[in-house]
Order: sequence, then structure tokens, then C-alpha cells
Amino acid sequence: MKKESYEQAMEQLEKIVGQMERGELDIDRMGEMLKEAQSLIKICRDKLYKADEEIKKILEATK
Repeated sequence: MKKESYEQAMEQLEKIVGQMERGELDIDRMGEMLKEAQSLIKICRDKLYKADEEIKKILEATK
């Protein structure tokens, strides 16, 4: 998977969820999409963790 921004990953996740909610995926495609969603969730989680750590460092430096 290419390097995606948080916004791009969230946008793709929203598309996948929408397809699932509308019943647009057959069982084979759903399995593929679930794997992609899992990867996108990891990207988002990692980016949020990194941003949180950076904010903590900045706040510590200003004390």
C-alpha cells in the first residue's frame, strides 16, 4: 500500500464502510475489503499515535 495521509486513509475507510452498508460487496470482495480496511486502520492509528507523541513533546518543551 502506498504512503497515505490520514485524511486519504479515512476517506478510503469511509468508502469501504459505505459499500458494506449498502450491500455492494460479494463475500469474496468483502474479504479483500476487510483486509484493506485493517491496513487503513493501522495507518490511521500509527499517524494518530505519532501526532500525540509530537504534541506531548511540544507541551513538555514549553513547561
